[in-house]
Amino acid sequence: MDKLNMSSADLAKRNLEKLVSLFPDAITEVINNEGKLIHAIDKDILMQDINLEVIDGAKERYQFTWPDKKHSIVMANSPITKTLRLEKDKSLGRDGTNGEVNSKNIFIEGDNLDALKLLQETYLGKVKMIYIDPPYNTGNDFIYEDNFAQSVDEYADNSGQTDEDGNRLVQNSESNGRFHTDWLNMIYPRLKLARDFLTDDGVIFISIDDNEQENLKKVCDEIFGGNNFIAQIVWEKVHTRKNSAINFSSSHEYILCYAKIKRNNSRDIVGFRRNLLPRENTNAYSNPDNDPKGPWKADPITAHNPYAADYTITKPNGVVVHRPKDRYWAYSESSIRKMIKESAIIWGDGDSMPMAKRYLADVQNGLVPVTLFDREFAGDSSEAKKQLDRLFPELKGIFDYSKPVKLISRLIQIGTNEDDIVLDFFSGSATTANAVMQMNAEDGKNRKYILVQLPEKTNNQSEAHKAGYNTICDIGEERIRRAGKKIKEETDADIDYGFRCFKIDSSNMKDVYYAPADVEQLNLDGFEDNVKEDRTPEDLLIQVMLDLGILLSSDIETQDIAGKKVFSVADGYLLACFDKDVTEETVTKIAKKKPFYAVFRDNSMSNDSVAANFEQIFETYSPETVRKVL
Repeated sequence: MDKLNMSSADLAKRNLEKLVSLFPDAITEVINNEGKLIHAIDKDILMQDINLEVIDGAKERYQFTWPDKKHSIVMANSPITKTLRLEKDKSLGRDGTNGEVNSKNIFIEGDNLDALKLLQETYLGKVKMIYIDPPYNTGNDFIYEDNFAQSVDEYADNSGQTDEDGNRLVQNSESNGRFHTDWLNMIYPRLKLARDFLTDDGVIFISIDDNEQENLKKVCDEIFGGNNFIAQIVWEKVHTRKNSAINFSSSHEYILCYAKIKRNNSRDIVGFRRNLLPRENTNAYSNPDNDPKGPWKADPITAHNPYAADYTITKPNGVVVHRPKDRYWAYSESSIRKMIKESAIIWGDGDSMPMAKRYLADVQNGLVPVTLFDREFAGDSSEAKKQLDRLFPELKGIFDYSKPVKLISRLIQIGTNEDDIVLDFFSGSATTANAVMQMNAEDGKNRKYILVQLPEKTNNQSEAHKAGYNTICDIGEERIRRAGKKIKEETDADIDYGFRCFKIDSSNMKDVYYAPADVEQLNLDGFEDNVKEDRTPEDLLIQVMLDLGILLSSDIETQDIAGKKVFSVADGYLLACFDKDVTEETVTKIAKKKPFYAVFRDNSMSNDSVAANFEQIFETYSPETVRKVL
């Protein structure tokens, strides 16, 4: 049986494997400064293979960089040995029942960089839309503290570092000489990891203001590719004028939109394609003459743009109509004759200009989104505050700077379809979850969300803290409960109102599991079991699912097989038994169920005979099953 890795993927190693598969002749071996034999890239061979100049050294080139950028890239690629642990008591069932874990939605408490690394194998290429509202770097906002002074190995062991209040956030003051650097170091590795979550037709929306808009666009151009830029949306954040403003009263923010792959004219490339927005007002269309083609509205048959057609039209009353001065026919003469024959022309009285019927049936089924989101279309900050106040009437002003549900709902309309996954790894007050539920209730679709939020502590003097909301996660989770209850009461829609709650924690495995060579022989007595004493079988199951790339939203059942507890995940796709003293009867019955994966604890067999016969049992009953141990 193979041993599970039980750590996040090493992206640098994965990139090397991709390079080896594409250019095997460009990979060679050299002796490094420490006298060790290592893999290296033969630059000359690579240049021959790709027929392109390779730039190195101080040669000038177009690039976007900042202090610590190299460390930021390493930070994104380095693996971690952490895991997710299910918080059943905080979870909410699909129907809104507390403590149930049958929802397909995910809420994760913890550092989003760690979360993205833990989820990358499982959700690689599975997320249709990402929306994030990161800290804006205004000089007062807090950003994640990723310590680039440490080595990568030190960071992997210490990435849970906190300040004296237990927060992973630091205030990024404008007086800090690293003002832009710290913000870029924070956002870059998270976006670099996030890109791989997107489906080939996926899209990411990022809210930002003027302070880092320029830098964010350059980062996105680098990570997603400048060709995959879709739009920069201007959102009307406020509608009131601040007369105290020194220069201009700011009333907008931006939303940058990038595709994983931008659709082009080739039928072979399937990339992002925006949805049309629903037509909310068709009152302009009517059918007073009972036209068999249905409702229509009158449109001019002339236009400002020059067109070569030049002809006259004779109305039924005998009036001859000429092209008006400084205007042009919008249709060719043959098209007009066809429309006359089909009764698609409205003649009007006297010498008035005829009009064309524009049929509702011929209009595309929706409206093309525009890059200006006014408050009537997408809500504003005032609306966002009112929404939270209605959900938390006992705590006015519970959360600052949240986005309105309507704004996120518009992005969901544009970017998602049936059964799509929406990811928000700066979830704050959980507006995204609220919007997903609202949209599902309105259009009957089955979108799912994954939210990640650092459990940042609330201010000790705040009303939220006094009411028992100790962290931002507490507020977000309660918001989902209350919003779901409200939507259910108003719509009675059959949708998923719940979420499975997880928290990021240290690995379930003792250090010897990862580095047995570093453990002295005298200390081995303490490692008879490589699983930490405070971890449950359910904890082990979640880490196994992450390692094997099985969705956290999968159905999980427990079965009794020959007196042992066995987890069945995704209708028997994975069968996992973490009990000790596993007998041959248990192994045989599991093998006969023919799972894709079968996982056991190392040294869990009841005796040497069972261990010796293990492989033969599976070869006999289910040779295709992948067997793993931890």
